Amino acid sequence: MSKEIVHTSSAATPLGAYPHARKVGNLLFLSGIGPRSAKDNSIPGLELDAAGNIVKYDIEAECHSVFANVKAVLEASGSSWDKIVDVTVFLTNMKKDFPIYNKIYAEYFTSVQACRTTVEIKSLPTPIAIELKVIATID
Repeated sequence: MSKEIVHTSSAATPLGAYPHARKVGNLLFLSGIGPRSAKDNSIPGLELDAAGNIVKYDIEAECHSVFANVKAVLEASGSSWDKIVDVTVFLTNMKKDFPIYNKIYAEYFTSVQACRTTVEIKSLPTPIAIELKVIATID
């Protein structure tokens, strides 16, 4: 069984020793992907103070960016958005961000009908508010 490793410059560079995705048979497993820009590593809508604390963030901008990063990895891997079968979403502020995230999620996923789990976590490795873990198929 093939176990191809996928790296792409079309999505933000991983923060550690892991690939963007890994193909196993006809399944594609994406590593956790956040909204950081592939161009300059910036986080859309994020404002930090001098000490590096979050002053404000834009969950809407982060949602669109993380979905774009997921799409880039899928395409670089030989898959596509419509082949997503399972999504795990990590939010750092469920109460505040879920309504906006859920609305935007519906814009992207209504026709896909992937299984979904959304959980709140205390923090992510960078000052982001959302991260996705995705499983898709490959023809």
